[in-house]
Amino acid sequence: MNVRRTSFRNEGGQSVVEFAFVLPLLLMLVLGIVQFGLTYNNYITLTNATRVGARKAAVSRFVGDNGAAARAATIASATNLSLTPAQVTVSSTSWTTPGSDVAVTATYPFSINILGIVVKSGNLTSTTHERLE
Repeated sequence: MNVRRTSFRNEGGQSVVEFAFVLPLLLMLVLGIVQFGLTYNNYITLTNATRVGARKAAVSRFVGDNGAAARAATIASATNLSLTPAQVTVSSTSWTTPGSDVAVTATYPFSINILGIVVKSGNLTSTTHERLE
């Protein structure tokens, strides 16, 4: 009679069980990195948009619109953001004096959301100062 023994020392499934425990943590880490990258991309876009708006205000001081062209340039250059005119402010100490300062400030809301859980939310704000030419 041939007796067949089953070895209970086989550890082939152990790595699958360990991977099942670690997978949710790895997934949350990767999704967090992606969400942070998207938020950082929005901040860079917002900073570039305020720079474009401040430059537009600096070179078009004789237009007489008191920053309306700069506000429109800021909104137009933020291509993947849905900025509204209420989120962009343009101010100057004197619109007719060369060398006076102009400031363009834009605010955009953000939310870092990982698997339906909001980790962080708030507003991204960028301000750029230029001198009127």
